[in-house]
Amino acid sequence: MRIVELPEILDALDEEAALAAVEDGFRRLHRGSVQLAEVAHLNFEAPPGDCHVKGGYIAGDDVFVFKFATSFYRNPEQGLSSSNGCMIVVSAKTGEQLAMLKDQGVLTDTRTAMAGAIAARAIARPGSKVLGIVGTGIQAKMQGEMVARLLGLGEILVYGRSADKATALADELGGEAVDLAELCARADLIVTTTPSTSPVLTADLIRSGTRIVAVGADTPGKQELETALTAKARLIVDSAVQCAHHGEAGWPIRAGLVAPDALVELGALLENPVPFTDDDIVVADLTGVAVQDIAIAKTVWERLKY
Repeated sequence: MRIVELPEILDALDEEAALAAVEDGFRRLHRGSVQLAEVAHLNFEAPPGDCHVKGGYIAGDDVFVFKFATSFYRNPEQGLSSSNGCMIVVSAKTGEQLAMLKDQGVLTDTRTAMAGAIAARAIARPGSKVLGIVGTGIQAKMQGEMVARLLGLGEILVYGRSADKATALADELGGEAVDLAELCARADLIVTTTPSTSPVLTADLIRSGTRIVAVGADTPGKQELETALTAKARLIVDSAVQCAHHGEAGWPIRAGLVAPDALVELGALLENPVPFTDDDIVVADLTGVAVQDIAIAKTVWERLKY
């Protein structure tokens, strides 16, 4: 098995190819041509963190992929990244483990940002100009950069619990640090990127027509959006099964406020766009699906194996 370190992975990562592969992966998932293994989760309290293992296979591929990822949220206090992990590329013909991509969590973070941008592009209201970022970590920065660039959003607002961190990120993104109420009042599209277990965005803060991409609720118990908010929104999900289990969509479903069959998968929306009104609140609930890991790992491996 080939061991591939991060510098070589970054040299082989083609953003345009990976973005197209991730979007195609969502489409293939909707068509039923993807096998996904059941997600394994571990949650930690002291220090706070989580671990998840995801894997799957796209029909007809020469390889399948399993990903091991961790997030420990106090790591930056020790000068460490909050993200870590690796991806294993396996032959779908022999079962041979071909490569371990020791990406240190970078591929997971990148494919998450790509999914956010893909979802944002699918739900954004025409004429949107202002992007709001809730959170100040790795994903906040990556979503802010990628979503703004791919959608051509010229104004970026940042909110974080730490005013100093929000200001620092806003400076990096060329944006403005604001309080949460101002962000919700001004932003056309909001991306939430926190590991919160209690709602950050509440129904009373969100005006009609707002589009929200929520990427924080990737393990059981997390919740960035108030149930009253998701209950009245149109819900787009990366995986109906996953989101009903541990995503934002699961909260109104368990409360009996939303029927499971009301969820629209992102792959279905990409295949068959549905109209949204200017007044619709639309939430894209992204829990992270293994097809994203397969897609980005494959694009890297295809360039490495020659």
